[in-house]
Amino acid sequence: MYAFTLQEIQCFDAVVREGGFQAAAVALNRSHAAIFAAIAKLEANLGVLLLDRSGYRVSLTEAGRSFHRKARSLLGEMEALRVHARQLAMGEETHLRVILGDTCPLHEGLQLLGGFFSQCPQTRLDLHFETIGGPAERLLEDEADLILHWIEKGDPRLEWIDLGPVSFVPVVAPGFLPFAPTRRISPDQMRGLTQCIIRDTARAAAKMNFYVMEGAPQCTVADHAMKKEVIIRGMAWGHLPRFIIEQELRDGRLLSIAGSAFPGVETDLVAARRRDRPHGPVANRLWDYIATHAPALWAS
Repeated sequence: MYAFTLQEIQCFDAVVREGGFQAAAVALNRSHAAIFAAIAKLEANLGVLLLDRSGYRVSLTEAGRSFHRKARSLLGEMEALRVHARQLAMGEETHLRVILGDTCPLHEGLQLLGGFFSQCPQTRLDLHFETIGGPAERLLEDEADLILHWIEKGDPRLEWIDLGPVSFVPVVAPGFLPFAPTRRISPDQMRGLTQCIIRDTARAAAKMNFYVMEGAPQCTVADHAMKKEVIIRGMAWGHLPRFIIEQELRDGRLLSIAGSAFPGVETDLVAARRRDRPHGPVANRLWDYIATHAPALWAS
């Protein structure tokens, strides 16, 4: 057996992923003949038939399936090595762009970032606040290096560190409801009452209507602090994160209307960044700092 090249492995993987030689040639911007020759040479060097060419479409042989699993692992390691090399070449970042989302407790988020950036005086923190779909959109459009918010965890472009659950509670001010508050309040009873919602800062993505009652009159605000004030003053009702209304729930300035129709919602707060982008040394130290310090901070 003779040594094979990384290029041959890439051609083989492209044929498997794209379903044929011509499609692989287009994907790799190479000629059909070059792809065909690379696979033939790979098979000859290995002494193993990797592709079954007897049908209308090429398919993997049993040996080819086994070899491809190992090949994918090798290609993944090579890509990780490339990203790492790019990180090494970047040097120390002059600034990092971080976004606090509306689901992140302000005190804990700033305490976490402040603890890290106090140790990195040469790196400027470029801090922004976004709501609902805005943080993830900025991250995916390369306008942020890190976000503290919720994400779609199934997105393969993202990696995350779990920070803890955030509970949203449907609340009203005393006297706001024209009927007695119970755990059996129905949507029909609430539909005629003004609901306060937060403005989504996502620009291009479809607007996400979390906890919004269709057909009800609405009052739109920029953040949870303003939303809480609107609700406390009896101007509307709405869902608020428990971490900013615990005192108001205890002293009776706000009443929970959670029940079967309005159960409240829990979401996962995470620190998230792009998995498919290189990160400089300061960004990587921040990532490690969050992983080390966030659990104790959020548990306190």
